[in-house]
Amino acid sequence: MTVSDSYPHFATRPKPHADGTLSVTITHLEMKRAPSGRALESPGSGLAILRIKRPTTPFYRFLYNQVGARWLWYERRAMSDKTLNEILSHEKNHVYVLYHEGDPAGFVELNHRDQNETELAYFGLLPAHIGKRLGPWFLDWAVRTAWHTRPKRLIVNTCNLDHPKAIIVYQRAGFRPYQQEEKTISDPRQSSLWNTPPE
Repeated sequence: MTVSDSYPHFATRPKPHADGTLSVTITHLEMKRAPSGRALESPGSGLAILRIKRPTTPFYRFLYNQVGARWLWYERRAMSDKTLNEILSHEKNHVYVLYHEGDPAGFVELNHRDQNETELAYFGLLPAHIGKRLGPWFLDWAVRTAWHTRPKRLIVNTCNLDHPKAIIVYQRAGFRPYQQEEKTISDPRQSSLWNTPPE
């Protein structure tokens, strides 16, 4: 199944309703076997990927906010430092940062807590590094790394607030849609937490 068969393209980002809410279409995707082909070649020199075993809250918030602001990522913004630290310090929650010539270029967060499945919880590039062909290569690396723990499946989700090509990139990496849901959220940009995380 491809996105064009049963699921809408996300070329048009939703506009807020009069009551300040947004309609969100979430597509859940899965991969049931590890990639069998060759890994994608690096798109350039000066690239490095490091696991941050215990990310500090300020550094993680920097990554999350820089990568996710354009796509209205809001869940982690609304978390207290204590709650966020509990997630980040868990031994089965792995955060990897992509660097380009020493500059943070993106990050991926893999949640291995469920022994049957691994969740690609967050993935993205910082704005200045979008368009450099890093995305597909970094995603391929993340997928292959996620399969090292031999889960029964790898899952991820995307929505119509994300980059319009995100769902296509996930499918090219081997993910297949299996569920779609609709929800209404308050526009996170109207919340005081958008610019000021809770203590």
